[in-house]
Amino acid sequence: MNNRNSAHTGVWRDLTDPRRVIDGDDLEQGLKEPDFENLEIPEDLGPVDVRVDDHKIKRFAFVQDDHHPWFLQDSPFGGRIGHAGILGNDLVQLFTTRYAASRVVGLHTEEQLWFDNPVRLDETVTLSGQYTDAYERRGQGYVVMNAQAHGSDGRSIIRHRGIEILRTIPGHVAGRASSQAPAERRVTGDVAAGAPVADGLLDTPRPGTVLQPLPKIITQEQASVFSRAGEYVRNIHNDLEIARKAGLRRPIVQGQQQIGLLLELLTRTFGAAWFTGGWIRVKFLQTVDVFEPIAASGIITDVTTGSDGTPTAHLDIWVRRADGKLSAAGWASCALPSAGFLAAETEKDQSND
Repeated sequence: MNNRNSAHTGVWRDLTDPRRVIDGDDLEQGLKEPDFENLEIPEDLGPVDVRVDDHKIKRFAFVQDDHHPWFLQDSPFGGRIGHAGILGNDLVQLFTTRYAASRVVGLHTEEQLWFDNPVRLDETVTLSGQYTDAYERRGQGYVVMNAQAHGSDGRSIIRHRGIEILRTIPGHVAGRASSQAPAERRVTGDVAAGAPVADGLLDTPRPGTVLQPLPKIITQEQASVFSRAGEYVRNIHNDLEIARKAGLRRPIVQGQQQIGLLLELLTRTFGAAWFTGGWIRVKFLQTVDVFEPIAASGIITDVTTGSDGTPTAHLDIWVRRADGKLSAAGWASCALPSAGFLAAETEKDQSND
């Protein structure tokens, strides 16, 4: 399946081309019901070609309230690039190339991303993925997806591994803290009094340094656009009726939109290095309602040096709700560039101010 249509030329910016409804097309015709019993393991998802055009970049800036000059003006890579998370939801939603998106009532439980290269303005990327595993736990059916985005020249841009409950009643499972394996270090979001705080580009990361919390309120308009209202997809994130039927008070923010908040924080902390050597793994612990205040933060836990002498910063990261509970928590790392590159990057940032 792809997102082309004979009546419309060119590659569209989304997984589907919503202009097809003008021709009377049912955008979900022929797709499977999103039930655990309908899974095929392994099952290929995509490929789909997506264009990262000016509209897609500006739309992402709106839904995340992230108007960094690298995305709207110029970047250290030469020319405009897309946000680190601009393709994240496209990868998560790849399964809707096989399953009917508007009949999905699921929950994203874990997200992992690797960043290899930035995506450039007006570049056409190819997204592909595969369901690789499925299992049942605590009465819920989970499915594991691996996916990736490649640039027009074949280079890897971003890689994804996600775990999702395919169909459930979110109001019944919301608030269940995700269990952690014994080998995983628990992320609490607690920081020591008087800990040093970094706000902006961190050229010399030191263990114990806290990232200045980045506050956000995701409005219904932002959540709706992020969750594909523009493609005529209805779900628990953009439709009050569907959210209420799922046992929720009001629509909830996609886990992947929270990931975007963490990626904004990490981009501002590590700069261009994040796009070529960043990694993030996050578990979703509590739901976030639209209009609910949240804030992303983190702490440097370690700095290691590879065999080639490249230092890598390691972090605990989290998103905290206004009631003090963590809605998401996990880990991140970033391979750091040379001091000379950081200095040049800082100078370029200042020239854009």
